[in-house]
Amino acid sequence: MAQVTDAPETPELQKGLRPRHLRMIAIGGVIGAGLFVGSGAVINDVGPAAFLTYAVTGVLIVLVMRMLGEMATAHPSTGSFADYARAALGNWAGFSVGWLYWYFWVIVVGFEAVAGAEILRRWVDVPLWALALGLMVLMTVTNLFSVRSYGEFEYWFAGVKVVAICAMLALGACFVLGLWPGRDLDFSNLTDQGGFLPNGTGVIFSAIVVVIFSMVGAEIATVAAAESDDPARAIAKATNSVVVRISIFYVGSVFLLAVILPWDSTRLGESPYVSAFDVMGIPGAADLMNAVVLTAVLSCLNSGLYTASRMVFVLAARGEAPQRLTRISGRGVPVAAILVSTVVGFLCVVAAYVSPDTVFLFLLNSSGAVILFVYLFICLSQLILRRRTPDDELPVKMWGYPVLTGLVIVAIVVVLASMGVGADTRSQLLLSLLSFAAVLGAHTVVAWRRRRRAGAPPAPTEPPDPTDPAPVDHSLR
Repeated sequence: MAQVTDAPETPELQKGLRPRHLRMIAIGGVIGAGLFVGSGAVINDVGPAAFLTYAVTGVLIVLVMRMLGEMATAHPSTGSFADYARAALGNWAGFSVGWLYWYFWVIVVGFEAVAGAEILRRWVDVPLWALALGLMVLMTVTNLFSVRSYGEFEYWFAGVKVVAICAMLALGACFVLGLWPGRDLDFSNLTDQGGFLPNGTGVIFSAIVVVIFSMVGAEIATVAAAESDDPARAIAKATNSVVVRISIFYVGSVFLLAVILPWDSTRLGESPYVSAFDVMGIPGAADLMNAVVLTAVLSCLNSGLYTASRMVFVLAARGEAPQRLTRISGRGVPVAAILVSTVVGFLCVVAAYVSPDTVFLFLLNSSGAVILFVYLFICLSQLILRRRTPDDELPVKMWGYPVLTGLVIVAIVVVLASMGVGADTRSQLLLSLLSFAAVLGAHTVVAWRRRRRAGAPPAPTEPPDPTDPAPVDHSLR
């Protein structure tokens, strides 16, 4: 994909991530805290068929990742989809995607810090704001030290999440199949209490608006791969394995939750995994799962800070953010970019403490639909760049191009439209559109300043002496 090029002035980041780090980053990006906490609310809304909502949403995420994998294996880049949008649609698109994605993750960083602090307060009696700031400092130091330290933290964070999910799958399967002491084969919760679809078929698709945000993060692997020794191979493996991870971790575990617990149980809304382990009679389930959720939150905070810093680093290298943000340490870490992203996260924590129902809520809502805008740009970029790229330059190819690409674009637009229709999500869409408009306005200003600098004649160092002879034009000789 020759159209996508890195700016020659971009400083070299450390190639510190190993294949095992990237594998776990890809896994950790798929398993978010939303799976452990939010899946119960989805089951309450949809009914026993909630796992179908996760399956449909998973298909969309897999297809977006396949498109991203096609572009990223052809040209691995720290800027990733921002660079692809720039190549396909122009500088305005690259600018917009980069800043929107940065904005999304710095808000997530602040939110996850607050969420992690709330979990910690179950065990320690410390003010919420102090715990949140402590978590922010911990993750900032981790990212500042080296990219390998980020990779190691994420490796173990993701490992804990994988172990928890696998334990749920193994124990839950034994429980529902009658291999549990005192239990018989029992799938009655799928049809009792109003049937398999107690709230109708349409709710399967309307719930996608909620579920899709719990799967955000799979694309981080394509950003991180640029700081590995073999980016193209790492990206190919990460994108190809997303389908298996979503099928097992999301669809499989939500199916088991729906079988173990009645869909209308109030216990699902609190913590579905804790409730399921309680039903199975596993001691200490609450503390165990709260520790797992804390790990998931820290993983998201860690990855969010990493991803935001790399995106603003690339924007600075492209001249679309202050140049000082391209400064890197002796360890090859973009220190200034990390610190700027951290400051915004700190401000979100302060907003959550000072004004949780106004400023903090506004920030959360204004980034609510942003990730869908980014995914839409990924699809549009792949649709355009595929036509410009010879087949022999594509180690990974999007399935069913261009039909499937077009269907995903339509699906994302439908999800955005459904957000506008829903009373609970309308404000998120409108405020996210406001964020998009602000970014486009900023690009207009940046582009105008660039044109002005490019068109301005060089300032003379001193006024010309009128007694000097006219310069001779040698170009006509």
